Formats: sequence, structure tokens, C-alpha cells
Amino acid sequence: MFAFLAAHRRELFPDELFVDLFATGRGRPSVPVEQVASVLVLQTLHNVSDREAVEALTFDLRWKAACGLAVTDSGFHPTTLTYWRRRLAASDRPERIFDVVRAVVAETGALAGKHRRALDSTILDDAVATQDTITQIIAAVRRVAREVPGAAEVIAAQARGHDYTQAGKPQIAWGDEQARAELVDALVGDAHRILGHLPDQELDAKAAEAVGLLALVAGQDVEPAEGSDGRDGRWRIARRTAPDRVISTVDPEARHAHKTRHRRQDGYKAHLVVEPDTGIITATALTPAAGPDNSDAAIGITLLDREPGQTEPGQTEPGQTEPGQARHDQAGPRFEVLADSAYGTGEMLAALEAAGHRPVIKPWPLRPTVPGGFSLDDFTVDENAGLVTCPNGITTRITRSRYAVFGARCRGCPLASRCTTSASGRTLRLHPHDALQRAHRARAADPQFAAIYRRHRPMVERSIAWLTRGTRRLRFRGTRANDLWLSHRAAALNLRRLLALGLHRQPAGAWALA
Repeated sequence: MFAFLAAHRRELFPDELFVDLFATGRGRPSVPVEQVASVLVLQTLHNVSDREAVEALTFDLRWKAACGLAVTDSGFHPTTLTYWRRRLAASDRPERIFDVVRAVVAETGALAGKHRRALDSTILDDAVATQDTITQIIAAVRRVAREVPGAAEVIAAQARGHDYTQAGKPQIAWGDEQARAELVDALVGDAHRILGHLPDQELDAKAAEAVGLLALVAGQDVEPAEGSDGRDGRWRIARRTAPDRVISTVDPEARHAHKTRHRRQDGYKAHLVVEPDTGIITATALTPAAGPDNSDAAIGITLLDREPGQTEPGQTEPGQTEPGQARHDQAGPRFEVLADSAYGTGEMLAALEAAGHRPVIKPWPLRPTVPGGFSLDDFTVDENAGLVTCPNGITTRITRSRYAVFGARCRGCPLASRCTTSASGRTLRLHPHDALQRAHRARAADPQFAAIYRRHRPMVERSIAWLTRGTRRLRFRGTRANDLWLSHRAAALNLRRLLALGLHRQPAGAWALA
């Protein structure tokens, strides 16, 4: 990697690639473009901090050679990298370094004829500590005092539960459950009074965010105290967890994550599309780790839409206006998409079918109501007639809300003990894409389906391992900054993978593989 950047960094990262970051009125770079871009690639590849990257640039001969510095040259200040990342993240093309490497991949033809893509995701720990309710409320009140004009006076007049000029937790008997409950009640009451007495004024973005965050953390973890109707100002810690709970006021976008039933993490979710034969990452996205809009299936189809078409490099298909333009005709599936059951939702299958992809996705497991009893596939569904027939031959209609209610028809049924435990009979809830899911489960029963999945899955796991090696904890706060890091990490890994496959520059100037 060091030798490659030493020879080709100017070809990869020309000045024109970053000219919009330094347009008229926005200054110009004080450090050569190709030097900063090379450092960003090496930094994410080796997972070092800004300060460590600059130290390597100053004292490590490999970094000096890669970035074009003389032995006696010193590196730049670490804040230069922060400055560049901020401009990149705020630009119209934040993934331009990743796009450069993708262009190299396309020119080499490494993905030519590769019609499979694998979807996967992994949880990355956030860069901050998870805060409890008490810490969050105190931090949110202090932030309002800093950001909102006139708020400090309101807090001084209305706060009774804590001295918010102090950053630490109150001094109480933390082993006393009653003392903790009284503190929570006092802090939530403070937050409500502060919000109710803030001056009526137009707030800028930072002030509005601070007020909104205080309102959120003061309500997400509490409920009315026992015997309270919620109007007398008495509160306690809720006996449940908010589904989209903010876990830190330092990084409000980080979330609790459950990758599996037994594995819980706090942070963000990195989504990848990988070509399973080469291990090359073709698309990435980083999202908060929780929420329906950030699920594997919801993000997966969006990433596939970023994929170019299946033409050879530099060629076009009939009806295309540019090489590599996405193909949605009827000539065949665009991609054979491999993924685990997290991507097997009805919405995902419908989106893949509409886009012309062929899913090789482990279907969602069917769990019968009675252990060892009948599952959903044991019922026959006739969508055209709007009827559902149970294993005993009893038929009922599908309601407008997609329910099939057997009710009293189950009385006396000899198969009832294998079907339901409800005294009112069996009720089915049919998914809007139930027919599509049934057809997919039928295809998944084919041994060839499982053989394809088992053959191509290992490289995807290897790509995830490459991505997370030494980088399980993120270095930045917020989705945008970490998404930029993920794109740089993918670019560095792809470049390293291409070098392993024999990447070189031909005499004619084209990129090629050995």
C-alpha cells in the first residue's frame, strides 16, 4: 500500500477531485491534496487517531514515502485532518475517495461478470460512554444553560434538585433506593419547570437542539409515580425501555443495538454490499443501530440501488445512455442477492423483485403457535379468492386488514391441540407480501439454494472481519462523521484487496489486474 501510494497518489487524488471544497470564498488547501487524501486512507486502514497519523507521517519512512515527504520534512498539524473531514462530510460528494477506488475497480474489470452481491451489517461501538437517566438530565440542563440565551437565569431560579453549575452527580446515598427515586423525581421536575419558564424567543439550531434534547431525556426513561395520574409532577424510573432511546447527550445519535438475542451493544450499524468472490465492498452506509428505518432490510435495498449495471467496463447495453447504467429490463436478474434472514422481510423481497434481483436470502423462520404444531405454511392461502384453508380443510375469508379468523370453527377440531392454545380459535395475520414470502420459502427448500449460500457466504464474513479488525469502537460522534469514516475504511480495504489481486498501471495508462 505504501509503495502504491508513493507511485500513484497523484493519479488517484488529483487536485480537481477536491476543488469544490476550496471554491472562491472558502480558502484553499495549505497541504497538497494528494498528501491529505493519502493520509486519510492510511489512517483508516491502520485505525490510528489524527495525532498518531501525523506522528507516523513525521517519523515513519513508509508514511513519508507514500505521501511524498522528504526524510527531513515534518507533518502537518493534526487539526488539518479534522478540517478536511468536516469539509468532505458537508460537501455534495462526501464519498469521493471511495468513489475513486470504485472507479479503479470498474476499470480493472474485477467485477465484470460478477452477478452476485452479498448484504450484511455489523454493530460498531460508539465513541462515548452510555449515560444513565440522571447523568443525561444533568448534562442536558447544563447544555441548555450554555446554548439558550437567558436559560442560566431560569435554571438558577427554577432548579431545586441539583446545582447544575456542577458537572458531577449529586452526593446522595446511592445504595438507598428511596434516595435515588427522590433524586430522579426532583431532576425531572427541574427539567419540566425549566422548559416551561424559558424565554419565548427565536432559537438558533444549536439552542433548539439543546431544548429538544432536554425534553427528550426528561421523558424517555420516566413514568408517573405510583398513585399519580401524571399531572401532579411526581415521577419514577419507567419499568420499560424506550424503543429509540437516546443513550448519551454527548452523542445523541448513538443507540442501543441487539445484533442477536444475547449480544447487546451501543453504537451504530455499518451496512455493506460485498461482491462475494473477490471480497470487494461495492457500497456502504452507516446508520444509528436501532429504529425501523435503519433495519438491515430497509438499508439493504437502498445500497443495491447504488450499484452500477452488469455491463463490462466501458460498454453500454441497449437503451443505456452511459456505461454501467443500472439495468431494469427483462433480460434477467441484475444481481443474485445473498443475505441472512434479517433481510428476508416481505418488503425487501418485493423491492428485490421490482428491481429485477434474485434473492438468495435465508427465509424468516416460522414459529408455530404450539411447539411442534402447524406453522403458517400448513395453511393454504388463495389470494385471488381471498380464502384461507386450515390443515383440517376448514376455510375462512381474509379480512380487509389481512386477518383470517377461524373462531368457532375450531371447536371440536381434532387438530386443534396442534394448531392453537386459544379458547376462541386460531387467528392468522397475513403479511401484505405473504404470497411472495411463501414462494421464497419454497425456493429456499431447494438444495441448490442452500449450496449457493454456503459457497459464497465465507468471503462476506471475511470482509466483515477485515472491516472490524481493530476498529470495533468508532472514533467520532454522530452519523455523518462516522459514515464518512466507513467510506474511507471501505476505500482503503478495497485498495488493499486490489493490490493483493495484482493491481498495476499499464503503459497505456489504464488500471489492470495481474
